[in-house]
Amino acid sequence: MIWLAWRQHRKQLLFTLLGFALLAAVMIPIGVAMRSTFAELGLPACVRDLARADVAPATVEACEAGYRRFTNRYGALNLVAVLLVMLPMLVGLFWGAPLVAREVEQGTHRFVWTQGISRRRWVLVKLGLAGAVVLTAAVGYGLGMSWWVDPLTQAAHEGRLGYIVFDLQGIVPIGYTLFAVALGIFAGTLWRRMLPAMAITLVGYAGVRAAVAVLARPHYQPASTLTFPVTGNGEPIGGRGNWILSSGVRNPDGQMVVSDTRLQCPPGALGPTGRGCGAELGLEPGAYNWQLYQPAGRFWLFQGIETGIFVLLALVLVYVAVRAIRRIA
Repeated sequence: MIWLAWRQHRKQLLFTLLGFALLAAVMIPIGVAMRSTFAELGLPACVRDLARADVAPATVEACEAGYRRFTNRYGALNLVAVLLVMLPMLVGLFWGAPLVAREVEQGTHRFVWTQGISRRRWVLVKLGLAGAVVLTAAVGYGLGMSWWVDPLTQAAHEGRLGYIVFDLQGIVPIGYTLFAVALGIFAGTLWRRMLPAMAITLVGYAGVRAAVAVLARPHYQPASTLTFPVTGNGEPIGGRGNWILSSGVRNPDGQMVVSDTRLQCPPGALGPTGRGCGAELGLEPGAYNWQLYQPAGRFWLFQGIETGIFVLLALVLVYVAVRAIRRIA
């Protein structure tokens, strides 16, 4: 049975290896170039300096200028990152959806089951082979993307918790890939046709990923609040890398004056009556900037929570699919 499964899926494995080799050939030179530029601009020292609370304002200004130069040069790669996020879905489409659906659609499952191979052994061997390949690919993908995207995340103000970059690195690609493959197997088992199974995998994967990222991820832990006055030196040092969920400018009574922005005025610009900087917004003396955010230090906690969610979903889908195989004629 193992030999048969290998014969059936060796072309898929070959194409998968070729795809990863091509991806590596394109991404590794770009990653090396980004890291070289990051070092030339002195940004590794900035990462260390900005983590301190006593960093000089001149150092902050110089580092921010370096970050802007790096972002201006490589910021367009964020569009590439959007495409890379879809790779786990492609694995689900071409490994998960055909695993059972192609067998049933072509009727080859009947031949195997009449040769003394039980349905349980048949599905366990196929799932074991697909699982080993997918898990290896997901680990390699996660490690490679973590290395590649690291300079971009350090240069970005939202750091590693930002949308897209969070999905590319760490251990979450493993959960995403296992979920995509399990969803493909589930769809192929219930609908038993390759094209419908692939369509359901595509729509289901995108929908669940978007729902978890937008609705669940911001609430894995209670968010923290940061306030700082609209007059003075601005945001306190140490906020780089935090994931800002919501922000705005509030009056002393807590009323939101303007949302999704921040205001920076010179000291004393509001004056005793509130006239001057920001007066057209209705600001009063004592107005302050407000942010609701997830701290940068929760990156690995959020990675573990989200990976657990998708691994659990994958296990449930595989369990339902295995039970459904018993009812296939």
